[in-house]
Amino acid sequence: MSSDAYVRVEREGAIARLTLDRPDKLNALSAEVLEQFGRGLDQIEAMDGVRVLVITGAGKAFVAGADISAMQNMSEDEARHFSAAGQALFARLEAMPIAILAAVNGFALGGGCELALACDFIYASERARFGQPEVKLGVIPGFGGTQRLARRVGVAMAREWVFTGRMIKADEALRVGLVNAVVEPEVLMDRATAVAKEIAATGPLAIAAAKRVIAEGEGERLADANAREVEAFAGCFNSADQKEGMAAFLGKREPDFQGR
Repeated sequence: MSSDAYVRVEREGAIARLTLDRPDKLNALSAEVLEQFGRGLDQIEAMDGVRVLVITGAGKAFVAGADISAMQNMSEDEARHFSAAGQALFARLEAMPIAILAAVNGFALGGGCELALACDFIYASERARFGQPEVKLGVIPGFGGTQRLARRVGVAMAREWVFTGRMIKADEALRVGLVNAVVEPEVLMDRATAVAKEIAATGPLAIAAAKRVIAEGEGERLADANAREVEAFAGCFNSADQKEGMAAFLGKREPDFQGR
């Protein structure tokens, strides 16, 4: 295990876990926390054989938002830099060639909702609460919320959530497709870990290719997106993983993927 003051990184086999650990501030995102988050990603990217990352928060919050006390007196230029830093960090998270799961244990508001949206998918505790309440502070989402939320739940629903700033319960988040499942709080990490293990047993090059094609194809014409899929599918046949996966299937045994 390695850590900064506000970020803990742990590993179990092919699964890494990054925990935002600032419970007295509900894991609020300041410039310092964003920097430590980036260093946490550095550590994970340097680990050989990590295939899945689970992100969660310590205490009763996932991330309750950006640190308002740190933002209150920002100038326009400082606010632009802060927003750009968050955007760059979450874009980096999205681009990582491994599966990334958010295990949302409590409040995921503002920057916390945006962080969850930058993950590949979300599992939520029954206690989880989502929202983009920035308009209640006289600002708008700055870490990608206006864009990723609309892509996840649709433009009309995103407008409603952003314009009202209201808090969304876990069951509603499930109904509109923001989260994949809602579970009892005490089994949240067990559920996320079980799915992470299931993913970790698959071909890592295939996961990376599928993640890339889904992301790049979003918003394209179907024919263009399908053309991307053809090339990515064909590219898999240059890998030892493809040979191993199909040989294992035909041999009725479990595959031993090496990411090559």
